[in-house]
Amino acid sequence: MKVVVTATGTTLESEIDPRFGRARYFLLVNSETNEITVLDNQQNQQAAGGAGIQAAEMIANAGAEVLLTGHCGPKAFRALQAAGVKIAHGISGTVKSAMESFNKGEYQFANSADVESHW
Repeated sequence: MKVVVTATGTTLESEIDPRFGRARYFLLVNSETNEITVLDNQQNQQAAGGAGIQAAEMIANAGAEVLLTGHCGPKAFRALQAAGVKIAHGISGTVKSAMESFNKGEYQFANSADVESHW
């Protein structure tokens, strides 16, 4: 399964980036092999608006099936749902620990955003 994790760096040891749309990186992780593909989100970090929607489009186009992140706003949440991406928010720690918890089935998928727009 292709899982995207918001990250502050480019390795499995990187910390989870708490913000989805303005996360520094998205790590596209194969949940079976832990092979990663780095998606650079620098273009959205300083965007005046629409960062969440643009980020949602980027990860949907990369084939993501699941998103693990700290927080996700309403516009990004709707865009991800429309693309068929399941979302688990409230995630912290390292990418590696998040993937281990995901593989153990410890996360529940969200039904709504957990922060307001432009958090």
